[in-house]
Amino acid sequence: MAACSIRSRKCLQLSLLLLITITMVCCTEARKKMQETKMVFYMQDWESPPDFWKPGVNWTAVPIAGINGRFQNVLNFTSLFVMDNALTEGLDRNSKEMARGQGIYVNSALGGTDLHLIFSAVFTNEQYKGSTLEFQGADRWNYQYREVSVVSGTGLFRYARGYAILETVYLDIVGFNAVIRFNVTVRHY
Repeated sequence: MAACSIRSRKCLQLSLLLLITITMVCCTEARKKMQETKMVFYMQDWESPPDFWKPGVNWTAVPIAGINGRFQNVLNFTSLFVMDNALTEGLDRNSKEMARGQGIYVNSALGGTDLHLIFSAVFTNEQYKGSTLEFQGADRWNYQYREVSVVSGTGLFRYARGYAILETVYLDIVGFNAVIRFNVTVRHY
């Protein structure tokens, strides 16, 4: 009886060792396939003033909700904007487009200092065309540098995880316009 018990125990130990080895090999192979991509783009955020329906003006962020009877701008708590901003290779508004930043941002701080940003970078350039990255997080716009999460992606960026360091490189409070540099680091398959 003791010989059978020892044999069973050895068989169980060997099976566990084999299972651990297979798991480690699979995890190592999965990690090898992960790659890191770094990119920089500039979000061209041109908010619409009260007379934004003027013909010939191409605003890229439009207020859709806020406190009734009050002009909505990025500085007002509860202001909600829909955006379709160009994400360009350079600082200039007319530089080559890499993607479109499509989504929403809402002023979510009572003092008006924080935006909650949720948008997709829908790539239009040759290198990443058809792929997307999903950004989400608190944009404390009055800080020089801030960080938001990259929470997902599609196409070339499947299962993406990462972060973006944001820096406002141009700000026109009166005209409600801004250019924001995104330094993006993502890991993906």
